[in-house]
Amino acid sequence: YQRRVHGRHVLFQLLSSAMSSFGVSKSNNTDKVGTKPPPETVLKHRKGIAELRAKKLAHLKNVKRHHKKKREEILKKAEQYVKEYRDRQKSVVRLKRVAKHIGSIYVDAEPKLAFVVRIRGIRQGHPKVRTILKLLRLHQLHSGVFVKLNQSTMILLKQVEPFITYGYPSLKSVQELIYKRGFGNIKGQRVPLQDNKVVEERLGQFNIICVEDLVHEIFTVGEHFREANHFLWPF
Repeated sequence: YQRRVHGRHVLFQLLSSAMSSFGVSKSNNTDKVGTKPPPETVLKHRKGIAELRAKKLAHLKNVKRHHKKKREEILKKAEQYVKEYRDRQKSVVRLKRVAKHIGSIYVDAEPKLAFVVRIRGIRQGHPKVRTILKLLRLHQLHSGVFVKLNQSTMILLKQVEPFITYGYPSLKSVQELIYKRGFGNIKGQRVPLQDNKVVEERLGQFNIICVEDLVHEIFTVGEHFREANHFLWPF
């Protein structure tokens, strides 16, 4: 046993002297192995991952910035609409007070918007009645739609008056109908208005990007009332 240990010790000394003669040390060999560069394929893979990660981060930043800007725009529009509705109401109250003070009567402007509801079926009805109800999009019993009032639509309403009933909705009525029971018509599909994206994708080209814009366009009978009204599914 002692001879084996002595032989191993002598062999270790010989190897150490040989390594020192060639200028190779254990620590130096370890350093060289540790600083060996990785293969080129590994470097390319790491670079691709880093670039992809940077692109994703930049995209997320752009999306967040866009959403923040969109929210600020929607809030600004909502505040503007609230101010417009209040100013209109104050103007009506002021005109009524002035008329009462001078002993006159204030006459409201003619309504421009009506909400029409179908109350009767058309079994064995005249084809003209069917055509008018189809134009008004009143395909089912107890369905309702917004209608822009002018000379042409008033003639149509009078011709189908036994089958419908209609009234002039207030701002609150329009808001409750659209907010609570509003659905959009997306490629023939009935889609709930749970997100402003639904409105923006369909009516964004008309500067209607949120539900508040839709309510304002319907209530004020704006320039793009037809597109906004046809976007709404019949109630």
